[in-house]
Amino acid sequence: MESVERRVLVVEDERAIADAVAARLRAEGFLVQVVGDGPSAVAAVRHTPPDLMVLDVMLPGFDGLEVCRRVQDQRVPVLMLTARDDETDQLVGLAVGADDYMVKPFSMRVLAARVHALLRRADKATAPAPVPGLRIGDLEINQAERRVLRGGVEVHLTPTEFDLLTHLAGRPRTVVPRERLLSEVWGWADTSGTRTVDSHIKGLRRKLGADLIRTVHGVGYALEVDR
Repeated sequence: MESVERRVLVVEDERAIADAVAARLRAEGFLVQVVGDGPSAVAAVRHTPPDLMVLDVMLPGFDGLEVCRRVQDQRVPVLMLTARDDETDQLVGLAVGADDYMVKPFSMRVLAARVHALLRRADKATAPAPVPGLRIGDLEINQAERRVLRGGVEVHLTPTEFDLLTHLAGRPRTVVPRERLLSEVWGWADTSGTRTVDSHIKGLRRKLGADLIRTVHGVGYALEVDR
């Protein structure tokens, strides 16, 4: 379990959901702050950046997507909550900096597990890089600075997109199953979130080019680069 000093900001305007999420996370040992609208969320992050934010999409003031846009510079991991299983909403959320999403209604046990997994990944991202970088074809990945260039042009990725790309780049042209990506990139023990992988792959293709990642239907993905 993460240290009791870990702080989680819960941004949810439905009081019953906010209270349930906060109670579960406090039971997990986290310090939890709850706010109920977009402006208050941005102010809370700016005042004291949390270790992670659980963020509803639909909020008074302005929505969760706008909250993500306004606090991107703080590099706070974001678990987004959405009331609709709408792929467009999920892709937009991932594009503006969310690291993961859950569709309501959801299991509090699963939410807690994803919070722990996101924090483990955040810790890993701040650890010293094992190698300075990777160069595969026209793709350059600087792991120490967490920067990506394709064809000499820098491409801005979310933390999760960077981790996923680096994982695929470590074994180019090798098909990596979705379940393995969930385990090794997201740190999930179960395989219920394969659509999360698919959504992040779409984000990478949109930013780096559709030719970069090959889909093997029913199996997983492989990084394809010129020899």
